[in-house]
Amino acid sequence: MSHKQLRRYPLYVPYLYLAPAMAILCFFVFYPLLKAFVYSAQSYNLLSPPRWVGLDNYRALMADDRFGSAFLNSIRYFICVVPLLIVLPMLLAILVNRQLKGITVFRALFYIPVITSMVVAGIMWKWIYMEGGILDWLLIDVCKIVTVSPRWLTDPKTALYSVMVVTVWKGLGYYMVVYLAGLQAIPVELYEAAKIDGASAFKRFKAITGPMLAPSMAVVAVMSSMAAMKVFDEIYVMTAGGPFETTQTVVYDVYVTAFNDLKFGYASAMGVILFVVLLVFSTLSVRMSERSYSGA
Repeated sequence: MSHKQLRRYPLYVPYLYLAPAMAILCFFVFYPLLKAFVYSAQSYNLLSPPRWVGLDNYRALMADDRFGSAFLNSIRYFICVVPLLIVLPMLLAILVNRQLKGITVFRALFYIPVITSMVVAGIMWKWIYMEGGILDWLLIDVCKIVTVSPRWLTDPKTALYSVMVVTVWKGLGYYMVVYLAGLQAIPVELYEAAKIDGASAFKRFKAITGPMLAPSMAVVAVMSSMAAMKVFDEIYVMTAGGPFETTQTVVYDVYVTAFNDLKFGYASAMGVILFVVLLVFSTLSVRMSERSYSGA
């Protein structure tokens, strides 16, 4: 389209095309976000009119042991899950990025957990983890690694890590696809030249695959980090925050505080704190991603 054709349209025409999307964003994102900031400075429980309390909710949060424990659980979740979701899908993508007969079937099989409902996956894994279940049968009767059930979801020492396994299992296929896109964008000539020079597989990965996958790695890091800090479905379906609140994360704590305790103002303050933490982290992640793109 020429410049003369563009001049025929008024300047407001592009904004008309953006208006529906902006209306949806304002109604479902920006307005609730603004209301959350307002409610975080109020005492509101649905049974009485909101009462302005200023920063009292935030002061109470600083002394709230349950929120502190939930925040630490979210950080622990982040530290354990994110590195696995950065490394394992990359190795899996390298494994299936080969022109072999039936390789598309394997790719589809690895992707099945992604499209499986978290409710269905959670119930399935609860059955796997249950005392006397298939995992205990494998470890006790078949492999004879242990003699008694570790009580995967009922022991405070193992419950949170057992849920982490489900998160990693469900995310492997999704992030594998991200890495596959990056791998297939790498020119084959680079590997051929490296082979001619006598470079080993490790040296080819270090000199070609690793640097060329840096942008994909940054994307996976950002996405998996956000998902780890906002984890809720797995906790809700598999443990409901137990045992003894050892698997209660910040988002689950917000849910319990709002809908069980009916403390909507207090829960909004929790959400605002989580929003600020995620905003700071996402900003840092985007900066790192930009550096990766520029350096790749």
